[in-house]
Parts: sequence; C-alpha cells; structure tokens
Amino acid sequence: MSWNGLRDVDTIDGGRPRPAAPQARKRVVALDVLRGFALCGILLANVKPIAHGGGELGTEHVPETTAAMVLHLLVDQRFFPIFSLLFGVGFSLLLESAQARARQPRVVLLRRLLALLAVGLFHFLVLWKGDILTVYATLGLLVLLPSTWLPRRVVAIAAGVLIVLSVTLLGGWYSAIPGLFLLGSALTRYGVVRRIGSGPRTTALLGLIFALAAVPTTVIQLRAGSDPNSTAFRIAYPAAGLLTAGAYVCGMLLLLRTRLAGPLTAVFRPLGRMALTNYLTATVLVLGIFGVVGGSDRWPVGGVVAVAAAVLLMQWMWSVVWLRRCHQGPVEWLWRWVTWWQRPPLRRPR
Repeated sequence: MSWNGLRDVDTIDGGRPRPAAPQARKRVVALDVLRGFALCGILLANVKPIAHGGGELGTEHVPETTAAMVLHLLVDQRFFPIFSLLFGVGFSLLLESAQARARQPRVVLLRRLLALLAVGLFHFLVLWKGDILTVYATLGLLVLLPSTWLPRRVVAIAAGVLIVLSVTLLGGWYSAIPGLFLLGSALTRYGVVRRIGSGPRTTALLGLIFALAAVPTTVIQLRAGSDPNSTAFRIAYPAAGLLTAGAYVCGMLLLLRTRLAGPLTAVFRPLGRMALTNYLTATVLVLGIFGVVGGSDRWPVGGVVAVAAAVLLMQWMWSVVWLRRCHQGPVEWLWRWVTWWQRPPLRRPR
C-alpha cells in the first residue's frame, strides 16, 4: 500500500518537504514483506474473533492450554503494531508522492482516508464487528492528516508521548495506534525508511534490545495473570506486545539480508502487496469455514492454525496469480483510483 521513497523531495528545516520533479517510484520490497508477515500474524489472532462474529478477544480472553498460551504470547498484540507502523509509513510516502504530483496534496490524502473509511464501514456493518479499517481511517483523519502540517521533530516527540501514554495509562490496543501512526510517519520523514536495507549492525542492536526487554516484560505479564484490572498486567501486556513487535521487525529485516531473503520474499511479498484485499477476503473465508465446520469455541490451537494456514495459502496463490497479470490487487486498485481521482492501469502489458 505504499511506494518506495526514491528521493524526489528534499526536506528543509523542520521537516517540511520541498517538492521536486516527479519521477518513477518503486516499491520497497522490505515493506511489502513486513506487511505480509504482519498480515499472517493478524489473521492468527483474528480467526476465533471472526468466527464468533464479534470484536477481538482482548484481555478478558484467558488461554486455557499451554499451546494456547504460547500462541497468545507470540501473536496477540504482537502484529497489529507492525501494521499500524507501516500505515504511518505508507501515509507519509504517499504525501511525498502527492506533493510532487498534485496541486493539493492533502486533498489526495483526504480522499484516501475517506475511501478507507467507506470500505471499513462496509466491512464492519456487513461482515465483522472487529474491523480495524474504520479505526485506521478515523485516526488517520484525526491524527495523521493534521500531522502533515507539523515539523517532523514535533511528530516524532508526539509519537513517543502517545505510545508511552497508551502503555502506561490506556492499556494498549487501539490507544497505541495514533502513536504508531506518527512513529511510522516520523521514520519516513527522517529518511529511515529509505535506508531500511542499510545499517545491519544498528538493526541487530535494536532487535537485541527489543528482545531482551520483551522477555522480562512478558514474564511480568504471565505472573500478573489475565486480570484487566491488574496494573502490572495492563502495562506489561501492551509493553510486551510492542517490544516483541519491534524484535519481529528487526529480525525480519536481518533475515532479508541472508540467503532466506528469496524464500521470505516469495512467501510474504504477494500477501503484503495485496494486504487490503487479503484482509477483507480473510473475513469472508473464515466465516465460510466456520459455516461449514462450526464450533469455533471448541477449536484447539491446532485448528486455529490450520484455518489460518488454509486461508493464507488460498490468498497467497490468488495473490501470486493476480499480480502476474495486474499491477495491484483489486481493492488496492480501486483505492488508488479514488485517491488520485484518476483511473490507474490495472493489467500489465503483455
């Protein structure tokens, strides 16, 4: 859902972009891989909630088996932070593109968010009450769009403040999204995203710090139980999620510098390039499976993983075939059409 920030805009004091002549843009492969990776984890967390027809299974959900606890610690509140961060990254990359191509770049961003809100409301009202797109669109309108008028330093500080407040006072979940949005935007505006493939030592150090901090925080979460009224749990749970998400991102970026880059890209990139389409169709597929199998309350961890794997396999095959013939996924294409108010090419030339 974003393009590579090949440098066609400069930043001046305060982080205000100076537009230059537009030029062709390429996608950042690592961002697509991270997006696809996050999509897989989000689906694992959402299989049971979708089958239930309600919202997320949040802090009131207590894993009853060791396997369920392991899945809970590896997945719950560990992947949506990655997706939220990437949304902020994509938003700022689009801002750069809009400033180079459009006379009113923020109108482009406004149309993009309103279109996402419409899609999210449809998903929420028709398919699943746990939809995240309406939250993303609303917070994008309230937080991301106004932040485009602010210096990047202010955006970075606000990101840190909001994340800390979310963890210490608000219990994470949706309250963490505004800070993660702004963090992704700040990373883009400071040029970190454009250097995402460089600095492996820095990435490794950050990953190690995240991992070492996540271990004791997760232990505190376990010892606190799953009581949402427990102060230790309310702080440790979102903190462990954010730290683990940071370790996941750094680990994936490091793996993309090894011989595993090819297989990882082949697996996750098609899913990430069609993330919006796949997020929406996952709901339909899980509901379809539930309609046939039923009894989601009794699905063991193995069943949840099997359902998620089946859905992801179908989506991966669909994505690979579709992207061989088309530039974007179908929903992404429509989203881009509304964003730029101009019909983009869909099919690749033969």
